[in-house]
Amino acid sequence: MVMVKSSNMIFGNFGKSRDGSKVGMEKQHLRHVEKDVLIPKIMREKARERCFEQVQDFTKCCKDSGVLMVVKCRKENSALKECLIAHYNDPAFYEECKMEYLKEREEFRKTGIPTKKRLQKLPTSM
Repeated sequence: MVMVKSSNMIFGNFGKSRDGSKVGMEKQHLRHVEKDVLIPKIMREKARERCFEQVQDFTKCCKDSGVLMVVKCRKENSALKECLIAHYNDPAFYEECKMEYLKEREEFRKTGIPTKKRLQKLPTSM
């Protein structure tokens, strides 16, 4: 006996209303793991990029201080934490990261290829 699964059974009805019409990206449901894990991960990565100067200062201080970094790098650590927290608490930044995640999720659902693999270059000779 062969079981055939429809795509609705595998992926659910994300992106569709009850009558079957498509729903806009901002109205799509986010799962718990998306809200609490995946979007914050994007936020951390982007916040580190935006706080590049503070990250570099803290890294340099830690490398120069060795074992005493806990005591010597307090100023740099505070500046880094302040910058990161400012981004984490910004609702506009959250929405930006959420939209980026939804765009990646939509692309994955269309192609079935994760973002990382899509961005890798294909070999030029086979």
